[in-house]
Amino acid sequence: MAGHSHFSPSNVEEHFEFTAEGRKRVIYAFLAGTIALIVGIFLLSRGEHEAVHAVAEHGAEHGSHESGGAVSHHVAYDWTTRIWANLWLNSVFFTGIAVIGMFFVSIQYLAKAGWSSVVKRVAEAFPPFLIVTGSILIFVFLYKGDVLFHWMHEGITVKGSENYDKVIAGKSGYLNKWFFLGRMVFFFGGWLILWNWMRKKSIAEDLNGGTENFYSMVKIGTIFILLMGISSSMSAWDWVMSIDAHWFSTMFGWYMFSSWHVTGLATITLTVLFLQDKGYMKYVNSNHLHDLGKFMFAFSIFWTYVWFAQFLLIYYANFPEETIYFLERWEGHDKIYKATEILSILFNFLFPLLVMMSRDAKRTPIFLKICCSFIIVGHYLDFYQMIMPGTVGKHGGYGLVEFGMVAMFASAFIYVVSTQLTKASLIAKNHPFLEEALHHDI
Repeated sequence: MAGHSHFSPSNVEEHFEFTAEGRKRVIYAFLAGTIALIVGIFLLSRGEHEAVHAVAEHGAEHGSHESGGAVSHHVAYDWTTRIWANLWLNSVFFTGIAVIGMFFVSIQYLAKAGWSSVVKRVAEAFPPFLIVTGSILIFVFLYKGDVLFHWMHEGITVKGSENYDKVIAGKSGYLNKWFFLGRMVFFFGGWLILWNWMRKKSIAEDLNGGTENFYSMVKIGTIFILLMGISSSMSAWDWVMSIDAHWFSTMFGWYMFSSWHVTGLATITLTVLFLQDKGYMKYVNSNHLHDLGKFMFAFSIFWTYVWFAQFLLIYYANFPEETIYFLERWEGHDKIYKATEILSILFNFLFPLLVMMSRDAKRTPIFLKICCSFIIVGHYLDFYQMIMPGTVGKHGGYGLVEFGMVAMFASAFIYVVSTQLTKASLIAKNHPFLEEALHHDI
């Protein structure tokens, strides 16, 4: 590549083709996930029906008030909550991956980075999936918000009501249905409008060259970073932290953002490697991969720092109302979440630390692929730990509902991103710093 004496943008144009065979595979994966989900829902309903039946029989045998109480308590939990909780979990998780695509591109423009101009089109293809996840989150919130969020229960902020909760009533100025919904619509709308604006400028740059579009994208990126600074924390408080409405952590916004960020970086890297395997991204060399590897390594450490700092402050202060969050995940619900908590630390910290520490590992595709896969799975487990104990409690677990739902979301994400990648050259051919990127060497 250094041998090109005359640089011409036409030399580097590269177009991705989403083949009929590729489409078929993704659709089959989606259908497999759908079938797994349907079977999982059937088994869940059967299991719950039998459990309620057994408890009812037990109550009839003893004829005691305690048993009757157990029956009514058991019936109070609706088995469908696990399906809604999974829908919420996957939507929040994939929203993060999609929005981090835009965040990555914005950061590159703000930093006026040259090296990333050969990989930015991959990240640029992620945000359209926000239309899918945003629609699902709004639907689930409006339709089943009261089963996921304690603060939405009827009469919870009404004095004199049997459900009245003083703590939640004190937060009702912020945690109320219509203000919550307004914030959600504002965040998704803002993210998508700015992405659409930047995407148009990006494609115009391919056609017209010059630096005018580049400087416009720096401005759009600046606006996006400001919006992301506010929305990443507020969405963390709203969509995840408010599930445990009595508990709060001042570090939670950073914690969820760091989890989103490293997952997004791993997904960008994995997509680049996949495209290289298919014969695309010829201009992405081991130096570009090294940079992506460094980002993943650094932000895995950053996530661990925030995770541990949040844990340590709460552990050290030892206030019962704060420690309950960790006790529930560690000791509570017959310890069903304990293994996930341990795996989360192994996958998100220990594994990236040990595998990605050396220079060679960051430049070797197979190591990067393994590490990306562990990071993505590890942070899915991280979001599982944030959302499931507060929504389904002791009824959590890993079954066909979980695997089916993830398969459906992942294949839908792959389909949307692959379609988006076909709409522009994989290399931003008129990017002002493209020549620097083609000769990138570290």
